[in-house]
Amino acid sequence: MSDRFSRLDRLKEQLDQYRPLPHAVVRNLHESLVLQWTYHSNAIEGNTLTLKETKVALEGITVGGKTLREHFEVINHREAIWMVEDWVKQREPLSEWLIKSLHQLVLKNVDDQNAGAYRQVNVMISGAEHRPPEAYRVPQAMSDFLHWYHQEAGALHPIERAARLHGEFVKVHPFVDGNGRTSRLLMNFELMKAGFPAALIKVEQRLAYYEALDTAHCTGNYDLFVDLLCDSVENSFEPYWWALGINRQPDSK
Repeated sequence: MSDRFSRLDRLKEQLDQYRPLPHAVVRNLHESLVLQWTYHSNAIEGNTLTLKETKVALEGITVGGKTLREHFEVINHREAIWMVEDWVKQREPLSEWLIKSLHQLVLKNVDDQNAGAYRQVNVMISGAEHRPPEAYRVPQAMSDFLHWYHQEAGALHPIERAARLHGEFVKVHPFVDGNGRTSRLLMNFELMKAGFPAALIKVEQRLAYYEALDTAHCTGNYDLFVDLLCDSVENSFEPYWWALGINRQPDSK
């Protein structure tokens, strides 16, 4: 895994050589990122809007035959990305307040009663072997999660740290709904703080993604999930090479 981390570090260093990127490039890449990230993260959770329909919804146009909830999920996710980007610029530390604020935005106008509030009921993750802790254990589990992050996670490579942050958060499954979207936002919050581009888990990867997470939760072995995230991070550089007119990744041979 260290070889993969080294390769990704080199890609980051090579991209950094082109910074600051031209404004037009940044704007175009950002619009594409927000659309792709919103579409894939929502689609993983069952939102039926297609990529093109998601683009239309982001433009404020209602898509016929789709639920109001699905439209709110699109708008909320875009606003959540903006919030994460602001926190990265402000170097906001990970905290319970940050997590609850992010979740509150994810479920805005979708489930206001539970938005930003830890669950009061026990839950099971459909299709997963892992069973999250009972509801009364959630506050302590989240406290332990934040303690781990602030005391131990700093020793990890940023990509492994982002993977474990995502995995340990959904292992607790602190909210009734919206855990997946929130965890992927937190994962990219961590990557972006370290200077990496936001990484997308695509809906086509859903099965491998769920299996890697369940393996990590049941065995403590994060290798599959870290490897999956490494693939996603590497892919996240490709739009930059294309936008900058580089025919192949600079690190390729």
